[in-house]
Amino acid sequence: MNQKTDFLQNGESGTKRILITAGGTSEIIDSVRSITNHSTGRLGKQIAEVFLLKPEFEIDYVTTHQAVLPDEQDRLHLHYIQTTMDLKETLEYLLEKTTYHAVIHSMAVSDFTPESSLPQEPFLQTLYQHLKTDSEVLSSFSNFENLFHQLSVPQTSEKKISSNTDHLLMVLKQNPKIIQRIKQMQPTTLLVGFKLLVGVKKEELLAVATESLKKNSADFVLANDLESITQSQHIGYLVSNTGVIAQGSTKLEIASMIVEAVSKGEG
Repeated sequence: MNQKTDFLQNGESGTKRILITAGGTSEIIDSVRSITNHSTGRLGKQIAEVFLLKPEFEIDYVTTHQAVLPDEQDRLHLHYIQTTMDLKETLEYLLEKTTYHAVIHSMAVSDFTPESSLPQEPFLQTLYQHLKTDSEVLSSFSNFENLFHQLSVPQTSEKKISSNTDHLLMVLKQNPKIIQRIKQMQPTTLLVGFKLLVGVKKEELLAVATESLKKNSADFVLANDLESITQSQHIGYLVSNTGVIAQGSTKLEIASMIVEAVSKGEG
């Protein structure tokens, strides 16, 4: 985590502090492998650059080393993370230190992280022995569920999992919902969330975005569909508690309408 400690509070010298997250988290499997997503951080980059066209904004930008970055300048402060837990710790640190005019949470956060992994052969051997020696395992679902949890406990402390297996069985556990912490820590900040679905009708996309708005106490949600995103096009709908307030067809248009909404400070 790369952080600066010379934080500015809103109101100092007319500066409005903005927190932006961008890119995609990576969840560690072992020292050489991880699970990640396809987020490039390009939309977050565009949003930051539009904000920085206005001299009153200063930005804390939370991202990854793999994501594309905005052009360097004095009013842009970079904070690097890798995993979802890194993101949680960094956001909590920043939200404790600084009062933000707005938080733009565009990062694609992994829903799950690896809890344990086991090559096929030892997994099947362990399962077979349990079933062979314990007749009660299959007597109820709860007994079998307990066996599953026993097998899911990390079996090794290897820094690199051996590739000498036909199948690797992996158990993933759910990550915490980071966006829900933002309004808990700073109820007065303007929160912009993002909802990405794939191949759905516009009505469903907007309904899911509206539900996300309520669940996360967000002021705005940018709703978009992966199938409508190409190299030259990015269709997005900015949703507030009054419905769709703006629509864009490129990353620049989306960034501009988010900055405009935040600048007006209207939910």
